[in-house]
Amino acid sequence: MISSHLWDKLRTRFKELWKQKIFRYTLILHGLYFLISIILTLLLFPNQNDFRVYYKVGEVVLTDIRVLYTTTYNWPFRYLPISSLYFVPFYLMGFEIGFIFFNIINLILNILISWILYKIIILVRRDDYEKDNTRVILYICLYLISVPQVFNYILGQINLYITLLILISLYIFIVKEGMKWDLMGGIILGLSIILKPTTIFMIPFLIIMRYDFEQKKIEFQFRRSITRVVGVILPLLSNIIMFVMYPELLTGFLTKNFTGSDTIISNHSFSITKLISNLLLFINIPQESIPIFQIFLSIVLIISIIGFLVYMFRRSIQYPLLYGYTFGILIMFLTYFDSWDHHLLNLIPLLTIVLFNLPRSSQISKKSIKPSLFFFYFFDLAFMGLFFLIKDFFPFNFASTIFLILSFYGLSKYCITEKNNKEQNN
Repeated sequence: MISSHLWDKLRTRFKELWKQKIFRYTLILHGLYFLISIILTLLLFPNQNDFRVYYKVGEVVLTDIRVLYTTTYNWPFRYLPISSLYFVPFYLMGFEIGFIFFNIINLILNILISWILYKIIILVRRDDYEKDNTRVILYICLYLISVPQVFNYILGQINLYITLLILISLYIFIVKEGMKWDLMGGIILGLSIILKPTTIFMIPFLIIMRYDFEQKKIEFQFRRSITRVVGVILPLLSNIIMFVMYPELLTGFLTKNFTGSDTIISNHSFSITKLISNLLLFINIPQESIPIFQIFLSIVLIISIIGFLVYMFRRSIQYPLLYGYTFGILIMFLTYFDSWDHHLLNLIPLLTIVLFNLPRSSQISKKSIKPSLFFFYFFDLAFMGLFFLIKDFFPFNFASTIFLILSFYGLSKYCITEKNNKEQNN
């Protein structure tokens, strides 16, 4: 139970927040997002949502898990096999009750995300920002009323689980020191990969490595780096057990994620890989002739190598893992076949933290991070809708790609330029 002291503290804090107009509007609008999603999904689109896939996955787990990746769903199931176990309770509840309960959890997750996002921003915020926290509350509210939120609720997606685990892991790495905390932070990040492999490209950025320009040598903390990576790997080992028990799951997982025909379908994904495959289909290249895995691998290598080299040759900056995590998510969204609008809920909180860690007057904030954030808040979904209107003669959802690249460029410029390093020390 909540103690009376804690309850009084929460009530006092709520009254303080209620005085801010944006907070009141956010509660109303976010509540409408939640209610509208329940109504639209259950009454109008019961089969056109991702939760229907999760629901079917829960059934498959109970009947014959060996056909997890060969069963036909509304959309491909690309997650690691151990994640399928999580969806069994929702299947047992029945679709309607399961969906409502699933989104109630999403609502609670958004509250927790807002709380830990606030704590991280206060920790990393520059001294040249106001101390009354009004601006912090504003940006958290913008995250909560962003259009990807309503899309996430309607689809019954699992992105908020990932966002919360990312932020908890980052918070541990920022505030805690010692090998056990490095291990714990890695484990929590590993749990996010189990649920959804969105964060897999964050792993290289856990390695504590940087080129020291003054000493002209590479600094590398071996024990801490290994501890972090081992922490990520430990939760993932559970999938090895399932792959050994059911070898067909490994084949199915690799096919669904890298080589199967599902990866070439023309759709509104905004990754560079998908834009290229859409182009090849558009100019009538036969689907079976498109080397989709080779295209994906080439794009991954180019962007991830650039990102990691920028990170390794960064100037001395505070909270480097914040930028490493953001690079990891950007690499995933720019390269993987399926990068969707609701996935942006993983990126927006990280960019928000970056915004407050940059100098208030930073040109990178003004020209890169802020424009990207506001596009992701309010305009990304409109361009997805435009895709469906013009896809027959222009099948490219490229607007989000531009702002992902803009964010990637802004982070890179900040990490490697001496000018911004000097700003950091002011």
